[in-house]
Amino acid sequence: MAITTASEALQKITSVDASKIQGLNAVILFNLTGEGGGKWTLKFENGKVEVNEGETASPNMTLSMSAQDFVDLSNGHLNPMAAFMQGRLKISGDMSLAMRLQSILT
Repeated sequence: MAITTASEALQKITSVDASKIQGLNAVILFNLTGEGGGKWTLKFENGKVEVNEGETASPNMTLSMSAQDFVDLSNGHLNPMAAFMQGRLKISGDMSLAMRLQSILT
């Protein structure tokens, strides 16, 4: 079933295989613009993932893009590297965490 909203895409991350996030302790802020956008905080800690609506004070990484592009990325219709190169996906903070996030989502 295709993901239709940014919120659904973020909730899907919480059910990721625990082996993909083993040893990952990080906080990521998703800053999604446009219709269906908003700010969400994703926290990886001790093999668990928690998503909360709203902003965190000091994320390890901030990912910014349109909510529609995030939905397309989550459905596999948008290549994350291409989106980054085109300026449709912006990352600030820990770039190695961005690479790890890509492997978690795919």
